[in-house]
Amino acid sequence: MEGIKVEKNPSAEVLEKLGVRRWPIWTKEVSTFPWRYDEPETCFFLEGDVVVTPDGGEAVHVGRGDLVTFPSGMSCTWSVREPVRKHYRFG
Repeated sequence: MEGIKVEKNPSAEVLEKLGVRRWPIWTKEVSTFPWRYDEPETCFFLEGDVVVTPDGGEAVHVGRGDLVTFPSGMSCTWSVREPVRKHYRFG
């Protein structure tokens, strides 16, 4: 299985090409919870500070300005350290 991919501060052109601003927005308060990705998710963090730890893998730190892709089939734990607001797209 592929790992989590993080692109720091992608260009406006990249975000426009993906149509990020038209994606829904998800928010989450400070918390820790398990999650499983049944399909890939791409998201762009508008706010937040999160550590995502794949089961059996290395922790990945993501937050404001990051374009992140989570692979299908990955189980992980989210540790939200500052409230999250992100655009997201599954598939």
